[in-house]
Amino acid sequence: MKVFIYGYRKEEIAFFEACIKKFGLEIATCEQRPNMENAHLAKDYPCISVLSTPMPKELIQKFYDLGVRFISTRTVGYDHIDLQAARKIGMRIGNATYASESVADYTIMLILMALRKMKLIMKSAEVQDYSFDGVQGRNLKNKTLGVIGTGNIGQTLIRHIAGFECHILAYAPHPKEAMKDYVTYVDLDTLLKQSDIITLHVPLTETNYHMINKETIDKMKDGAVIINTARGGLIDNEALIEAIENGKLAGAALDVVEGETGIYYNNRKAAILKQREMAILNAFPNVIMSPHMAFLTDDSNRDMVYHSMESCVDFLQNKENPWEIQ
Repeated sequence: MKVFIYGYRKEEIAFFEACIKKFGLEIATCEQRPNMENAHLAKDYPCISVLSTPMPKELIQKFYDLGVRFISTRTVGYDHIDLQAARKIGMRIGNATYASESVADYTIMLILMALRKMKLIMKSAEVQDYSFDGVQGRNLKNKTLGVIGTGNIGQTLIRHIAGFECHILAYAPHPKEAMKDYVTYVDLDTLLKQSDIITLHVPLTETNYHMINKETIDKMKDGAVIINTARGGLIDNEALIEAIENGKLAGAALDVVEGETGIYYNNRKAAILKQREMAILNAFPNVIMSPHMAFLTDDSNRDMVYHSMESCVDFLQNKENPWEIQ
């Protein structure tokens, strides 16, 4: 059973080696992300495994012409893959789940850092400014937390953060019965109007693109804080910048941001980045930005590799595949 691995990272090596032994796989690897120039490396491999790099229709067609029939992304999200183009030609797609506490606990860290103005505290300490100027924070206790999306990550976040004694509202198309001891499910407008902190835990789709925009921000409490560890495209950067500049929002903590593709996961310290919105957001003392690594733990690396390889094995053996995107 042959699988070609793109974006092969040293942190994954031990897990891939274990999968080779467990499943009897024959794999080949490329450290680079897939593109039109290196696609030929996967010739005669029926499955490829990738990370969160754009997979437009031209690249999907190229892989199909080379004999690839299944693309597994070692990520929960799959909005970087043109599913419509894949379905049109018969290319099947799968994702990979991983330890939900990785993103959930990272989100809690960002919430606390945003409320306690940790970015400004740390930057002040770097220049030996140990005064209290501008760094008084807020407690999480008795605040209202709005959780948009109660899938695996959202549910884990809710269970873990409940001990902080905050009031938790949730919005989701399909409320989870198991969460009703922790949260009050409300409509989106109610959540926006009543929440002190709003955190996003939904996949990016055509219907929720820029769900956080000028109109929805206007509905929020003055001084609210936005947290995003889901997908950058959920937030309109321009609207967020305006709301930070005019003081409508007290801050934001973003592990993801629209326009990050080709920047995050690479060393760009000597480059002039053509992404002004990211630069503006990063310059604000009350906006925390981290480079899309909320998932990055030992447990998650293991799960991403194992589930991607299991998904490929299920495809190759024509078995029911829990990770295939229908």
